[in-house]
Amino acid sequence: MPLVTDSFIRSLASSAVDLADAQTLPPECYTSAEFYEFEKEALYNHEWLCVGRADWVANPGDYFTTTLVGEPVVVARTLEGEIRAMSSVCQHRAMLVAEGHGNARGFLCPYHHWSYTLEGKLVAAPAMGKTCNFDKARYGLPNFRVELWNGFIFINFDADAAPLAPRLTRVEQAIAGYDLARAEGPRPDPAPSLPWNWKVMFENNNDGYHASRLHHGPLHDFVPSGLAEFPDSDPADGGFLRFNGTLHADASFNATQKAVLPVFPGLRDEGRMRMTFANIPPTLSLVMMSDMVIYLILRPTGPETLEMDTGFLFAPGAMADPAFDHKLDMNIRASGHIIAQDLHVDGLVQQGLRSRFAPRGRYSWQEGAQGQFNKWLVHRYAAAHARLSAAALTEGADRVTAA
Repeated sequence: MPLVTDSFIRSLASSAVDLADAQTLPPECYTSAEFYEFEKEALYNHEWLCVGRADWVANPGDYFTTTLVGEPVVVARTLEGEIRAMSSVCQHRAMLVAEGHGNARGFLCPYHHWSYTLEGKLVAAPAMGKTCNFDKARYGLPNFRVELWNGFIFINFDADAAPLAPRLTRVEQAIAGYDLARAEGPRPDPAPSLPWNWKVMFENNNDGYHASRLHHGPLHDFVPSGLAEFPDSDPADGGFLRFNGTLHADASFNATQKAVLPVFPGLRDEGRMRMTFANIPPTLSLVMMSDMVIYLILRPTGPETLEMDTGFLFAPGAMADPAFDHKLDMNIRASGHIIAQDLHVDGLVQQGLRSRFAPRGRYSWQEGAQGQFNKWLVHRYAAAHARLSAAALTEGADRVTAA
């Protein structure tokens, strides 16, 4: 029996009501291959997807590759300085024209030496002179829309999608003190494969309820769950926020519980007395403290697997301190301990979601970000299902007319 039916989509509405009355999403949303395929259309084919940082392609000719829901993508800075994103699939026989990252004047398919510019235009195709009606202009690499937001590169497979930035006004205002476009940080190591659904990861990143419980101890007690706040958001917005007050100013994840790296200079007193969690689903989560920002770029690879880039950003000039690596090590050790706890429970949650006894549970007020996430998701699930149903009806009518 199909899963994604009218009744199933209607059942999701109970996850997008006020938090005091809301249920969690059905377990099938985290385990079903059919639902994952539906999500590709509902989310990934039309939403803005974070692929990396602009400083990963700092110089003309710099490029990097990534994969989003099975689509190989190459991002490059052209010789004129523009950032472009395109399919890395050669338009001859589907060989990938780029791997990893580096610097180049163009892309050469290693299989048959079709050659493309950094904009994706096909400029050379050996021994194609005898091929009838072959026009190089028709065989460039498909380009995608690109938008830069706070130093992050977003792409969209939908050429008609509305711009991202106007739908992130509230998030933008809340994090303005970090000036992320100018923040600096090393490129993340290659992303590991993780054996759980991408929403399990996204929810964990934003779950204030577990913080004082799973992470109880001196590395986390200065940011108690009871000080969580959840600013209002509109499901049509591009993202949402969670604030968590701290017991003292400039709190940070290390054994001293205080910032050891330079504080972001634009932060005001209010921002220095809390941690800020900014979320731009379905791909980007930001964990922001006074001296460090952790960014997580999520890429699902299947219904129960994902890859995640984990990167760090610091105030301009912070990395020039001769003691920077030693100070950062304090933060990384503490953060690593907390992240390990999270990863352990994420794996167990995914196991539980496969159980026939997996519930549609209820929420604590400290899970306000989950309610925001659900509203963001269900808004798009319902719209996509209506769109797909209308297309199916039109297709059916066309077949009847043709017959």
